[in-house]
Amino acid sequence: MIEREVQEAVVARLIDGNLAGSLEELEFQPLFGDGSSRRFIRVFRNQEPCCLAVVPASLQAKDFAEFRASLTIAKHLHSRGVPVPRVLGADTRIGLILFEDLGDSRLYDRLQAGREDSGRIYREVIDVLVHMQLAGVEQFDRGWCSDTEVYDMEVMIERESGYFYQAFWKDTLYGDEVFGLDEEFDRLACLAAEQFELFFMHRDFQSRNLMIKDGRVRVIDFQAARLGPPGYDIASLLIDPYASLGSRIQQELLDYYLERMSEAGVADVEKIKASYPYLAVQRNLQIIGAFSFLSGKKRKVFFKQFIYPSLIMLENRLIDPGFDDFPTLRRTVAEAIRAYRSGLANRFSTSND
Repeated sequence: MIEREVQEAVVARLIDGNLAGSLEELEFQPLFGDGSSRRFIRVFRNQEPCCLAVVPASLQAKDFAEFRASLTIAKHLHSRGVPVPRVLGADTRIGLILFEDLGDSRLYDRLQAGREDSGRIYREVIDVLVHMQLAGVEQFDRGWCSDTEVYDMEVMIERESGYFYQAFWKDTLYGDEVFGLDEEFDRLACLAAEQFELFFMHRDFQSRNLMIKDGRVRVIDFQAARLGPPGYDIASLLIDPYASLGSRIQQELLDYYLERMSEAGVADVEKIKASYPYLAVQRNLQIIGAFSFLSGKKRKVFFKQFIYPSLIMLENRLIDPGFDDFPTLRRTVAEAIRAYRSGLANRFSTSND
């Protein structure tokens, strides 16, 4: 049920843009929004897609800040030539944004369908990413950010490694206190922070947030953007559990990314290369924490299937000698994998009432 206030706000904005004449011309179709609490509504005019309406879950400060970030960052990225959906109108009174409708074809869907051109598309995605990271940082106002202005050690420890520890290890597996893990999480954040150079950072750059419209890659869900290390977004793309890219393909695409960054004039690509393994582990921890929270407390069972593959990916990355100083994390991940293989972890879907 789409309330009358939202419908009337949509009509008013469309009339302002000469995109509609009356409410009677329009139809409204609610859409599923993955892990987001925002509401997404596809708007049809005379049975043809007209736009996508996005409304916050509430007008509380956190949700309204996300609305403002989505609106301002969308306009900024569009002005910098980044392929994001155009903003067709907005209503700050109720937090409504009308975006260009990009259809339903995501990179994820192409991968699921086994499209043979996925390798080419990934290189196009990386070209878009490089442009977004470099062009997006120009004239970027930190005041637009809905959360932290910068991806830093505090974010890594509280929102990623800490997320893994609380939402997955404690709330999902009922794991005991792991002594020494906090110290290793601190060390991991320090190693990632050693090579920092700030660029535009999407923070969730993965296949379900990449649309294919008229043969072009388009980027969505950038409302959590901030400044941060470039290695994080490329890690998000390459270790994306929805895509399950093999290690050889990941390395080929990482090499392509580093080459494109070098061609774009980034002075010290070696910094990105050096920080990548640590940022990839940070992202992996964040993924497992988020999927555990969404599957448990949010009851979004779609995400449950990706937890175990993400654990295997994390274990394989921690095998590298560069992580020999993380024995407690290695043991914790190995224990979690044993729990999944024994079936003990299946109870997590009902553990977070």
